[in-house]
Parts: sequence; C-alpha cells; structure tokens
Amino acid sequence: MDTFQVIILALIQGLTEFLPISSSAHLILPAQLLGWEDQGLSFDVAVNTGSLFAVVIYFRHELWTMFNAWIASIFRGQQSEDSKLAWWIILATLPAVFFGFLAKDFIATHLRNAEVIAVTTVVFGLLLWWADKMSRRDLTVYQTGWRKALLIGFAQALALIPGTSRSGATMTAALMLGLSRDAAARFSFLMSVPVSLGAAILVGKDLAKSELPIDYQALILGTLISFVAAYACIHYFLKIISRMGMTPFVIYRLALGAVLCGFIFF
Repeated sequence: MDTFQVIILALIQGLTEFLPISSSAHLILPAQLLGWEDQGLSFDVAVNTGSLFAVVIYFRHELWTMFNAWIASIFRGQQSEDSKLAWWIILATLPAVFFGFLAKDFIATHLRNAEVIAVTTVVFGLLLWWADKMSRRDLTVYQTGWRKALLIGFAQALALIPGTSRSGATMTAALMLGLSRDAAARFSFLMSVPVSLGAAILVGKDLAKSELPIDYQALILGTLISFVAAYACIHYFLKIISRMGMTPFVIYRLALGAVLCGFIFF
C-alpha cells in the first residue's frame, strides 16, 4: 500500500470502529470497489489496535476502577457494581471468542465480499432502527445483568460477519434489552477491549511466525492515525447519541447498501 491508501484506510477504521456502521465493511470496500489490493488481516489488526488504544485511554478511569473491583471480588470476596460489570464484560466476550475460533477461516475465505456486506448492512441497519424506536431504553449500564450481557455477547459474535458492525450489533441487542442509548454505547465500547486485545495477540503471533514481508511503516502509521480518529469519534459520539439517536446511522447504512447493490448488479 502507498501512504495515501494507509491514511484513508486508517481514518476509515478510526471513524467507523465505534459507530454502528461496520468498520470491517468499510475496510473491505476500497479493495472491492476501487481496485485496491486487499490490505490483509495484518493491517486490519494494526488499525484495530489503534482503536483499542483509543478506547482504553478514553475509559481509563472506568477500566481501572472495574479492574480493581474485579480483583477485590476474586481475592477478598467484595462484590460491587463495578466488579459485577467487569464479570459481565468477561461473560459477554466468550461467544465471540468461541465462534471466532471456529469460523475465522470460513469468514476470511467466503464472507469478505461486497455481496455479503450489502445484505448485512441493510438487514442489521433495519434491526438497529427497530431497536432504537421500540425499546424502552431506561436501564443503566449497571443494570445489565449476566443474562443480558450474555445475549449482547452473542450479538457481538454475529458481528464476525463483515458488514454487521460489532458496535451496531451490540448496541442493537442492548437497546432491545432495555438499556439506554448511552448505556448501550458504553457497554459496547467496554466490550471491545478484550475482543480487540485478543485479536491483536492472536494475529500478532501469526505475523511473528510468518515469512512474508511486512510493511511495518504502514502498520505503525495506520495505528497512529486510527488511534486519533477513534478517540475523537468516541468523544463526540457519546456527547450526541442521547439527543440524535440511531436514525442517521440507519439512513447511512441503507444508503450504503443501495450503493453496494448498484455496484454489484449494474
């Protein structure tokens, strides 16, 4: 990849990772529609790592509080709202780990294409609209509970399919289960930490063993740009989500799906 492609793809990742519009879809599309060479999973994970740094730094106080409470719950038997939230985040991570391990090769081989993205973009966009309009949206993040956390975790596993959107799927499930928009967004963002960290470690191990040449300059530049874009995205998304709702993102998804269908069928 040249520098221009690195910048564009890293910005796409940073700006779309935490919006309910699918970062994986937007990273695949340039290769599908513009004839760019597919950037590959190593670059995807590099820019995803930049997004991971952004969410960890943005929520550093909450994550540190949760971690200390979680340790206290294990070694001192002290239960608190934050320790329960930490356990719920761990529980919600398990479905994506399980299904990701089983299906990663099939997804990489058969589902990283514009046709799949077109369908999932529209279908899950409509589900997001329905959840935002029909749910009661009155629970806080501390009222999630283990059952709701597990269901949101299964929604996150669905997002292994390109175009679904990890944040979109988890926010949709959280809204359907009664969480407020802010709580749904925060729970989704916190859930991204263990999943992104695990993906970075696994692919990093594969890259370390690989004999193929790796453009480390592109990976480092992509990580930095993705970090800055993702941090700004989290900050402004949380400020406007309660007032704006999900409708603008649903409209965008439907428009994107229509454009994709146009490229595919015409």
